[in-house]
Amino acid sequence: MCRFANFGPYKEPFACFECRKVFKQTCRWELPAHLQLKPGEERICKCPQCGKPMADMGRDFKAPKNKDLKQWKKVQILYEHGFTFHSCGCCGPGFRPSELKDVWRFIESQKPMSEGEILLRKIEKNIAIRNLKNRT
Repeated sequence: MCRFANFGPYKEPFACFECRKVFKQTCRWELPAHLQLKPGEERICKCPQCGKPMADMGRDFKAPKNKDLKQWKKVQILYEHGFTFHSCGCCGPGFRPSELKDVWRFIESQKPMSEGEILLRKIEKNIAIRNLKNRT
C-alpha cells in the first residue's frame, strides 16, 4: 500500500540550490482555492532566504548536509536533467547515483534512444556477428 495515500497531508520538499537548503511547503492538494494549480501547471515556490525559485524534489528527497558541495551539485545536475525523487511511497523513486562521479554515466544510460540510434546499434551488432563468422 502506498505510504503517501492514506495518512493525510504531507509537506512537499523544495530545494534551493543557491542556499543549499530544503524548505517543506504545504501539499499542493491543500492549497486554498485561489492558489490551486491547473492540470499540467508547475508549482513555483520561492526560497524564503534568497527569493529565487526552488526545485520541487519529491517526497522521497533527503537533503545532503549544507557543506557537502559535491552531493548538492549531484542533486542539482540530476534535477536539471529531469530526475527528481517523486514516488507514491511504495517503491521509491528508483535508482539514483550516490556519487557525483557517477551522475553523467547514469544520465546517459537513462536517455532514450532514437529510432536511428536503435537501427545503428542493430547494424553494428550484425557487422560484429558477420566479422566473427568470417574469422572462423
